[in-house]
Amino acid sequence: MEFLYEYGLFLAKVVTFVVAVAVIIGLIAGAALSKQRPKKGQLQFTDISAQYRRQTTELQQHLLDKKQFKKWRKTQAEPGDQHKPRLFVVDFNGSMDAREAEALREEVTAILAVADKADEVLLRLESGGGVVHGYGLAASQLDRLRKGGISLTVAVDKVAASGGYMMACIGNRILAAPFAIVGSIGVIAQLPNFNKLLKKSHVDFEQFTAGEYKRTVTLFGENTEKGRQKFQHELEQTHQLFKQFVQDHRPQLDIDAVATGEHWFGYQALPLQLVDIIQTSDDYMQQQLPQRRLFQVQYQLKKGIAEKVGMGSANIVSQWWQKVLQHSWLR
Repeated sequence: MEFLYEYGLFLAKVVTFVVAVAVIIGLIAGAALSKQRPKKGQLQFTDISAQYRRQTTELQQHLLDKKQFKKWRKTQAEPGDQHKPRLFVVDFNGSMDAREAEALREEVTAILAVADKADEVLLRLESGGGVVHGYGLAASQLDRLRKGGISLTVAVDKVAASGGYMMACIGNRILAAPFAIVGSIGVIAQLPNFNKLLKKSHVDFEQFTAGEYKRTVTLFGENTEKGRQKFQHELEQTHQLFKQFVQDHRPQLDIDAVATGEHWFGYQALPLQLVDIIQTSDDYMQQQLPQRRLFQVQYQLKKGIAEKVGMGSANIVSQWWQKVLQHSWLR
């Protein structure tokens, strides 16, 4: 019996190793294919109003007896949703490089194709900021809605700071949860310098540039005071552009008072006019239900066959390994 136990353990390890190698190869192949082929996605429209009605009906069915529920159903006339203006709900959960702006572009384009002046867009925004050019592009996508005459409401349930606030200020109005973090209208840049370590190890670093300020500060070279000053000047210029951008979209702000790089919670941001209303996105959506049809608009990239196979293989291996551990030598 001990021999069979040891043999089974050895066989399980071998199978695990072989499957793991296959999964890794599949993932590498999937990554290679995804780089070669342009990524395609699809738009998804979800009728949020219908979801709310179904949830309400199910809840009433559980709470009321049959007679009461039948009576309640008679009072629920079919809403004339087809004639109501629409609220398009879009989510933006931003990363450091704002790569989500690609999906936002598709979502905004789709909305502009079908929306009219009576419709509205609710952006549920969550981002602590990131690179200037990435969030500048994301903000420009939202500005397309404003220029198209579509009212834009931005809801901040958790955080919209720095680049996130750059996006938020585009809105006709900004909602914020009581303890949502907003603001941080500032610019930061930081990098390590390994020049002293290289010198200590007797390693030379050579860098060749054309143009006085082609490179101001570096990771490996010896930074000069002149280079540092130029880099600081560039940061100040970027900050001025950021401040002007926010001021143009929210002229009611005392921009010098709020563009210090500080952040505030929703309650604190309201008197500073960084936000307009203390309210969560859920409250706002429920408030809009009687007068609007609610649709969630989401653009999702399609996964390639190799990516699906790789992910599926990884899931199978994970599930198989857990079963082995649960039903074999861990008993």
